[in-house]
Amino acid sequence: QVQLVESGGGLVQAGGSLRLSCLASERTFSRYVMGWFRQAPGKEREFVATISRRGGTTDYADSVKGRFTISRDTAKNTVYLQMNSLKPEDTAVYYCAADQGTWPRRQAIQYDYWGQGTQVTVSS
Repeated sequence: QVQLVESGGGLVQAGGSLRLSCLASERTFSRYVMGWFRQAPGKEREFVATISRRGGTTDYADSVKGRFTISRDTAKNTVYLQMNSLKPEDTAVYYCAADQGTWPRRQAIQYDYWGQGTQVTVSS
């Protein structure tokens, strides 16, 4: 089973940028469709972005299109989420997820493996 560890969260002012990383323990990393989700206090877990096994295709929630970029580095077993032009409404715990199903996967229930989450706080 793959283990996922997120890092890179923190406090940033509105308009700033952060890059989140998700390190996978599995050498067969390329078998997995990867996704990023987020959850704010009192709200349901929300889809953010997903990337195909080869990394050639991506999909995003409408709320982050044009601002966030998901990518993967097979050699490093790592998925990234570059977040630019951050807004206070982006404040949430961000989770990395993996699954061996077909791409795209936009629903949390479709993912079998999850990281512990990393906090992103955007101040105004």
